[in-house]
Amino acid sequence: MNDFSSRLTQWQREHGRHHLPWQVDDAYRVWLSEIMLQQTQVTTVLDYYARFLERFPTLTDLAAAPLDDVLALWSGLGYYTRARNLHACAQAVVRDFGGHFPSDPALIATLPGIGRSTAAAIAAFAYGTRAAILDGNVKRVLSRWAGIEGFTGVKAIENQLWELAESLLPEPSSDQNIAAAAIKAHTQGLMDLGATICTPKNPTCLTCPLSADCQARLSGRQAELPTKKPKKTVPEKSTVMVLLRNANGEILLERRPPTGIWGGLWSLPEVASTLTAATAIDQRFGLTIEIEPALPEFVHVFTHYRLTITPQPAYLIGNSTLRENHTAWFSKTAALTAGIPSPLRKIINAL
Repeated sequence: MNDFSSRLTQWQREHGRHHLPWQVDDAYRVWLSEIMLQQTQVTTVLDYYARFLERFPTLTDLAAAPLDDVLALWSGLGYYTRARNLHACAQAVVRDFGGHFPSDPALIATLPGIGRSTAAAIAAFAYGTRAAILDGNVKRVLSRWAGIEGFTGVKAIENQLWELAESLLPEPSSDQNIAAAAIKAHTQGLMDLGATICTPKNPTCLTCPLSADCQARLSGRQAELPTKKPKKTVPEKSTVMVLLRNANGEILLERRPPTGIWGGLWSLPEVASTLTAATAIDQRFGLTIEIEPALPEFVHVFTHYRLTITPQPAYLIGNSTLRENHTAWFSKTAALTAGIPSPLRKIINAL
């Protein structure tokens, strides 16, 4: 075992995290956690993870479930493409691999929603496969330790980090149990180090097992590495969401297209302006409505832009028959338990 991995695995076994619910030899549970943890904090994921396993205790259960059920449980976790890919991946594993993830990271990476690093993590934790990971935390740890400059999203820098990550893996062993234990501790150690010690701000270098030869620490450049992404102006967009209720107090929702922002979720109809909302709803849905005073606008921040939302309450006049099969009337309770984007919860709860 090389010195880097030796120090890392020893630290992980003594000081790392050992009680997370997905730290088991179960590829389904490992995979589920890896997808949920993409761009999401552990504290947020814990509740969602527990609810998913309660509703879908096995991969086969998840594959057989309607996509609507998956999206409803995912609602509020964000980045909804993950949920759609999660469902598609479960079905692909059932169809192509008999309901069990393969142990080869290259095969795992062919599945929907799984990249090279996630595939390696699943294989390492579930099967002890010797494979390198390179998520955001690991990029930060390796960039600082090796003193690698340049934005890690640039392909050349990323390739350099991949080569480094692979070179630092524990040495192979003829004893499969020893080899598996080493790769699991090494992989978990990198994750734990990035999450608890080598943090983006104010890293606690004094307790880091790699501090003795960390180039960022030795040169006092912890705050400079990894090189930050060049700043870009965040685009501003706006929309009007029509909160239309019928005589029973039900809310009109329409399913969004399967791709794009909030793909496949139920959402409020969107129009260009509060002034033309009634005409737009009539033209699109054949419904006559009466506009009420608009609610205060608010801003929802996406990764790539900021969206200003103006909620426009309205009530239905006359016939409530819907001519579009992608629209439906929901009670307030049903709407809040359906797969809806988090901003809609604010709007619906404002009623």
